Amino acid sequence: MSSIFSHAQDPFDDAGQRATDPLEPVMNTVVVPGPVARAFAGFTDHTHLWWPLDQHGVYGAGSYVEFEENLILETADDGRTSIWGTLDDWQPPLSFHASWHPGTTALWSTELLVVFRAVDAGTEVRVFHEGWEGAEDPAAARQGYAEAWPLILDRYARFMGAEDAPDDSLG
Repeated sequence: MSSIFSHAQDPFDDAGQRATDPLEPVMNTVVVPGPVARAFAGFTDHTHLWWPLDQHGVYGAGSYVEFEENLILETADDGRTSIWGTLDDWQPPLSFHASWHPGTTALWSTELLVVFRAVDAGTEVRVFHEGWEGAEDPAAARQGYAEAWPLILDRYARFMGAEDAPDDSLG
């Protein structure tokens, strides 16, 4: 049934529905060689060795990022710390979920889920990043991560020994 007002949106119309839906999740996948446990450890235990802190860090290239207890934490060379996220579901070596807010407060957090799955070529690592309504500027946050995650995952894949990871992922 359509509205009696010619200019009103039909509440069941797909075009009108998209305008009120939350921003779509950002999803990226990379395949790395080796078993799932190795891929999980490379992502969570050795983040400081591959994460591009010069481009995607709070304190820059001299800092250190780590998963510590229930936090994802960046530490500057002078000792300052910034909490990037809080882990609320830790399922090694299969997945983790965190509230995600590097460079801002937990008040402006999004949701990050990283899933590790065995495939013929090694391990598929899939990043689901959503909850943009929690960000201070949802559209800008989504756009920034839509651009950043492929570069970040390319860097991770190279660290893990993937042969087809681009050499220009450091930017």
